[in-house]
Amino acid sequence: MWGFNMPAIEHLELMPEPEEPRLLTTVDPDAPGYPGDAYGLSDEEARRLRWPLGPIKEALWPWGAVFFSIGTILLLVSWPFINAYLTPVLPDSEWAYQDTGIRQLQSSGLSGKGVSVCIVDTGADAAHPDLMGVNLVGFRDFYEENNDEVRDVGDEYHGTMMTGLLVANGTFLGAAPEVSLSVALALGPEGSSGQQDRVAMAIRWCRITQESDIISLSLGANPGMGMGTDSETVSAVNEALSAGIFVVAAAGNTGLDESISDVSVPANIPGVIAVGAVYSSGVSWPESASGSETDPYGGEPREFPNQKPEVSAPGVNIFSTATTELSPPYAYSSGTSDSTVFVTGALSLILELYGEELANEDGQVDQESMELVKRALANSAVGGEAFESGHDSKLGYGKLDAFEWASQVAFELNLN
Repeated sequence: MWGFNMPAIEHLELMPEPEEPRLLTTVDPDAPGYPGDAYGLSDEEARRLRWPLGPIKEALWPWGAVFFSIGTILLLVSWPFINAYLTPVLPDSEWAYQDTGIRQLQSSGLSGKGVSVCIVDTGADAAHPDLMGVNLVGFRDFYEENNDEVRDVGDEYHGTMMTGLLVANGTFLGAAPEVSLSVALALGPEGSSGQQDRVAMAIRWCRITQESDIISLSLGANPGMGMGTDSETVSAVNEALSAGIFVVAAAGNTGLDESISDVSVPANIPGVIAVGAVYSSGVSWPESASGSETDPYGGEPREFPNQKPEVSAPGVNIFSTATTELSPPYAYSSGTSDSTVFVTGALSLILELYGEELANEDGQVDQESMELVKRALANSAVGGEAFESGHDSKLGYGKLDAFEWASQVAFELNLN
């Protein structure tokens, strides 16, 4: 054992750093410290900048710690009441709709009317005041088979939050509030997509019974777990893509897990639009999954416009509708789930605008048109400084710009 003669904490001093005075370094009182000219002062004035730690310790310990603990307990107990007053005045997510160009498209009269969107999630709280006017054309419960009660079984009301981002029309306006909405309850209370048989059935219901134009999947499983490359979910998604239905899916929140080298399943399917998450500043959210350079289905390098993820959208501290068991019934969430809905909403507005031009003679969108839309998305995304090749493993081709996306679709269709 080695022993060190360390001064007791009360005999130390706090010395401000010259370049950042708010940063304090603990030093022995006998240490000379920085010379005065480091602060632009005399040596004596620099010395007087140091704080003795003893009086500070006496002020904080033990009564400071006791009062802090009591205050923390009181805050936790009273939080439901405080939250009821705070939520109405807390910042909403209007910035997200503005930054993505969704509000700019809406200003031209677009609302998603005539476009059919199917959300596969934990359900939706139909009693929410912001969702009362939703054009709900279908609800199917694949979890408990209770198709008569439109509800959200999620512990964190995930489905209601995603639904609000798309179609809310009250406290805030969703991305495409007048779409014809179908809700498939396929995830359990924990919000896990591990029950891939339910998810697969839900996707097929969206395709066959609801004849959806877009299927929005704010869900996913780690590659190789639950939803494998040969799973029923993958088959159901490929069937939807073959039928001319756009599928938008979350890239996943696994960016900090070094053992995972690709976006989630089914976002990793070539024809799917995989969506990553960014902060309001446009910086990539660290937990947003990175895409692999290799397609796991064919083993070949991924190529434009199907590199993963394809695009990023706001996904951090997003305000949306929550369960009516809360008062007020709103909450914040973060993740690529939220980002996915912004892209779903933007695509809904674009299909309202150019759906007829994208469809062939029988009214179906063919593979060529789907590729056109993805190409337009890649070309319209706002690139960041982090990549020069045109694609980044986390940001995709860039951040969502719905207005420019619509312009690129028009350009591809020779409508300009």
